[in-house]
Amino acid sequence: MHEMSIVAGVLDSVIPVARESGATQVTRIVLRIGDLTDIVDEALTFAFDALTEGTLCEGAQLEVQPVHPRSMCLECGNEFDHDRFHRACTACGSYETKPICGRELDIVSIEVDLPDEESEGTEHGD
Repeated sequence: MHEMSIVAGVLDSVIPVARESGATQVTRIVLRIGDLTDIVDEALTFAFDALTEGTLCEGAQLEVQPVHPRSMCLECGNEFDHDRFHRACTACGSYETKPICGRELDIVSIEVDLPDEESEGTEHGD
């Protein structure tokens, strides 16, 4: 299950950034994941829940924005959308195609809770 290593890599990127910002909790992580990555949503969720336990990300919402495959024909230059199995050019029928999107795995954003300045013991005088 490569989803465990993917989530571990995401957390290795997110947690230090959250700590540097002074976050008390990561509340949401948004990922863009291409359909051609072969990531199984249920396995990703399981890995996220398991690996965030006891971390700054425990209880955070994981949102996945899917990226559907798009390729370019190397014969005629046509760009076209397709599913994961049918990659022939829709204009000329060539199988000489190159994926241009659908293999992404990007961290789009993270949302965090920051400590309230007044609760940090800062005194405000007259």
